[in-house]
Amino acid sequence: MGKNYVFADISSRVEQSDRLPREIALPVTLNLYLDDSGTRHPTHKVGKKAAHGYDWFALGGILVRSDEEDSARDLHAKFCEEWEITAPLHSSEIRSQNENFDILRGWEKDKLGAFYEELYILMREAPVVGIACTVDRPGYCGRYLEQYKQNPWMLCKTAFTVVVERAAKYAIAQRMKLRVHPERCNKAEDANLEGYYKALKAEGMPFAKDNSDKYGPLTPEQLTQTLYEFKTKQKTSPMAQLADLYLWPICMGGYHASNRPYQRLTDDGKLVDCHQARRAADARIQI
Repeated sequence: MGKNYVFADISSRVEQSDRLPREIALPVTLNLYLDDSGTRHPTHKVGKKAAHGYDWFALGGILVRSDEEDSARDLHAKFCEEWEITAPLHSSEIRSQNENFDILRGWEKDKLGAFYEELYILMREAPVVGIACTVDRPGYCGRYLEQYKQNPWMLCKTAFTVVVERAAKYAIAQRMKLRVHPERCNKAEDANLEGYYKALKAEGMPFAKDNSDKYGPLTPEQLTQTLYEFKTKQKTSPMAQLADLYLWPICMGGYHASNRPYQRLTDDGKLVDCHQARRAADARIQI
């Protein structure tokens, strides 16, 4: 199996006899940046209901090669500089034109249209692909609430497990290891996600074998070999912001494939499903 490498400078001061080479090879990894959307508890009441009327919990965002992150960061910085934006690109604020983006309400139609179009171009041109797991809360409760005696899993456990395994499969296809970077939330929820990550790495998929075999789950050995690091990221991280921008259209696309942002991302091959479908088609051609 081939390996990809980048080089990092080592500049720390050590004794001459113990000095490391100035350049050491670091493997190129696939990095998964995650944001969340919705209420993670299966039975808690939703606060303010969204205008679209759907009730989901989702974890998702983007996959990016570690050696292509600088390119994505440069595109993000260029967009923010051109539009004089200093706040994080937060999808809900941009869509609702509130909080840090209430200034959008005063823009003329042409300027506002140009802003939204260039924001999409940023998403399209960044060397990333979108990925997510969206769980419909009413559907989940209808299926599992009685089965698990009113005490089903938190939705973040289901969503995290599914999206990380899908990302790991993609990483294996690229012959890379996977870093997992959720957006920082609070100590309890961050600890939960890290616990799910450690359990995946140590024990494999937690789902009932008779139900999950048809999906071809990764083995514990494959997950142990592929999962490389878990580390949360701040909201100010450009990669976390791209994850935020990608998550909402993927969630909406699960309910309406005709949703315009979702459809554009699909048409432009910017979702992991597009790449997996292409590989499957290539495999059929080779057969």
